[in-house]
Amino acid sequence: MYGNLNQKKRKMTTTINRNIKLFRKKFRRSFIHLFNLYLIIFLLGTIIFVFCKKEDNLKVESIKTPNGWGYTILKNDKIIIKQTIVPVVSQHKSFQTKKEALAVGKLVLQKLNSNLSPTITKKDLVSLKIKM
Repeated sequence: MYGNLNQKKRKMTTTINRNIKLFRKKFRRSFIHLFNLYLIIFLLGTIIFVFCKKEDNLKVESIKTPNGWGYTILKNDKIIIKQTIVPVVSQHKSFQTKKEALAVGKLVLQKLNSNLSPTITKKDLVSLKIKM
């Protein structure tokens, strides 16, 4: 009677140990696959972030006009905005000084970098002390 009971206990213990080992083996495989998946996602995200980085090389330069000064906004050394007259003013009049032209140009550049409309208002001209 006792011999039968010991054999059943051994069989149960062996079965349980096998199940635990099988579970651990499956868990390790799943964990490795999951880890690899996260690693791939992380690497792809890093690559996308690095190569899709926004690199707008915007700069402002003053230009001499026949009647005064103006400015240009350049992106990667190509002119995207060329302003030879004071915006918003009803007369076609250039900026009186290079400093004025660059001040307005820098404001437009700030707006572009902030993803805002690059339009200039009379209020902007007054705040920059531009003579109209």
